[in-house]
Amino acid sequence: MLHIHRAMRRPLAVATAGAAAALLTVGGSVAAVAAPRAHHRSSTARRVAKHRAGRDVSSAGSMSIGSVPWGSVGGQPVNLYALHSSHGMVVKISNYGGVVQSIWVPNADGSVTNVALGFPKLSDYVSDFTQGATGVAWPASGGSGDTYFGAIIGRYANRIAFGKFSLNNTTYSLDENNNGNTSLHGGYLGWNTAVWTPSTSSTHSSVSLTLTSTFPAGEGCLLALTPGCTGYPAAVKATVTYTLTRANQLKINYQALNLSSTLSTVVNLTNHTYFNLGGEGNDTVYNQLLALNSDAYTPVNTALIPETPYFVPVAGTAYDFRSMHKIGENIRNTNLPDGGSGPLTQLQIAHGYDNNWVVNGYGTNNTNYRLAAVAQDPNNGVVLRAYTDQPGVQVYTGNFLVGDLIGTSGRVYRQGDAFTLEAQHYPDSPNHINQTGWPSVVLNPGSTFTTNTAFSFAVQSHSLAGRVQFP
Repeated sequence: MLHIHRAMRRPLAVATAGAAAALLTVGGSVAAVAAPRAHHRSSTARRVAKHRAGRDVSSAGSMSIGSVPWGSVGGQPVNLYALHSSHGMVVKISNYGGVVQSIWVPNADGSVTNVALGFPKLSDYVSDFTQGATGVAWPASGGSGDTYFGAIIGRYANRIAFGKFSLNNTTYSLDENNNGNTSLHGGYLGWNTAVWTPSTSSTHSSVSLTLTSTFPAGEGCLLALTPGCTGYPAAVKATVTYTLTRANQLKINYQALNLSSTLSTVVNLTNHTYFNLGGEGNDTVYNQLLALNSDAYTPVNTALIPETPYFVPVAGTAYDFRSMHKIGENIRNTNLPDGGSGPLTQLQIAHGYDNNWVVNGYGTNNTNYRLAAVAQDPNNGVVLRAYTDQPGVQVYTGNFLVGDLIGTSGRVYRQGDAFTLEAQHYPDSPNHINQTGWPSVVLNPGSTFTTNTAFSFAVQSHSLAGRVQFP
């Protein structure tokens, strides 16, 4: 998803570089948690690697989870956790923002590949995520903007038009932190900037990292930057659990409890991992394959807010991924109709793909958990399957990565170097409450919102092009 549009970003003059510096004390770098080597290792070597992955290691059989100190933010300690499966997959997650920092998976040649974009240091995430709030562009002015790499996104993932919505007979106003008139991903200091309270657990077949945090009423409003804003109603207690299974599946369970006894609020949660199945920093994803379980997508206006007719059949458009094909096959093809109503095509507006696809088979009360997407790198055979109970998935092809960010491999990230599969409700849903075709994002007083998404990894030696098809 597009984050802060460089050309349209509003100048922020109220904060200083010192404000960001005061937040952060950096301890270890990513090297503190040993990365998997890109080749097969003996069982003894694997046991040694697990030991070196960090202290406080709990394990069950050949599954394990460990952590090392990674610094601190605002005086709160931050750790980097390494979750190991028994089949060669390692996921590294920080309790700062719930960031999935890297995902190492086996590939067809017997080595492992990191398929998630990320930064090597905690300070990189803090500088990237807080640059809107501090007014200090990072790493330089005119860069890629806030990427939200790998983070938990809340209280409301995606965009809310003009930073306003009506609920409880009240109009609530939020940070306008995107394009000057849109609220994005919970505001200047969303859930991706929080230091969450961690706990770990393990069973014979899985290891888990659980993160909890309580967010007050009024969050999503930085008055110094958005005068007169109110923020979201009601305090919310959030719990996000990452579970790595023996079958190389990363499961994410989200729970949000409305702590108010009188006020409803809105909630929309997702994870913002950027995938490159060929290896982060390796090349663009345009030759990687994608299939989406979706018959319709949502066109947007120039602020990336859904526009009428809201839901357009994908048949005959560049947005038809019902049969598996290259991500870049039609990413430049503006000759195809797209259902948009403006003078610019959808591909021009987003500089690529940055839209919501309506996932087939959504059930009420988030009960219909189903396969939403399949992706593959045909060169190394890595296959990703995404499952969710959510109504939509936002696919973003890293359109505004401009080559200024250096990732965990030491390579720069450029346009098209990744794609996201952000399972969530539709953008701007708070302005479509009770409208036909728009699943509810309202969380009533005392109620709990629960949702599940999973990313499952495997290896397939032959190309899946045309072999995966959704009705």
